[in-house]
Amino acid sequence: MEQVINNDEILESSDTEPVRIQDKIEEAVSEIGKVVLGKEKQIRLSLCCLFAGGHLLMEDKPGMGKTTLSQALAKVFGLGYSRIQFTSDLLPADILGVTIYDQSTGQFSFHKGPIFSNLVLADEINRTTPKTQSALLEAMEEGQVSIDNKTMVLPKPFFVIATQNPISFAGTYPLPESQLDRFLMRLQLDILTRSPKGNCSTTATSVKTSRT
Repeated sequence: MEQVINNDEILESSDTEPVRIQDKIEEAVSEIGKVVLGKEKQIRLSLCCLFAGGHLLMEDKPGMGKTTLSQALAKVFGLGYSRIQFTSDLLPADILGVTIYDQSTGQFSFHKGPIFSNLVLADEINRTTPKTQSALLEAMEEGQVSIDNKTMVLPKPFFVIATQNPISFAGTYPLPESQLDRFLMRLQLDILTRSPKGNCSTTATSVKTSRT
């Protein structure tokens, strides 16, 4: 899988020739489809969400390829990528960053958190407390964070892919409707159909044969 488009082309897509950008999108769909099999519709919707400047919520069972899709998107578009595993003890500072006193210089310095990336995977967002959820959702809405009376702009493009497990809700904090509005789309990857499974088997056999 190769990078087919860079940050500047994403930000300047409106000024790019329509035919050229469409070719790039088709190439990106093809590249991502090499690792996320049988999900062309979901891939295209994810790209629409990215180019529209929105954020994506994926609700599906574990092992459906949510993380793989987010990593593929980042690699194909050359985006900075970070993954945050949401847990019950996660704090807002673990996402946004923290100010630390440096004894050698006698000054405070800010250490950026994982949210300062182009593509952020918020894995199992409903596993953490509403306080921590709100820290992320505020950044999604405004494209900036405020820490110690300082406002810091997040990198552009800024795209959040959040995941939820729709099966097990024990010990979770469901997102209220007002916070769900932060997401432009809600997708499910679902189980592979029979045809892509066959392609997967063929691919694995080909790789094994070539190595032999």
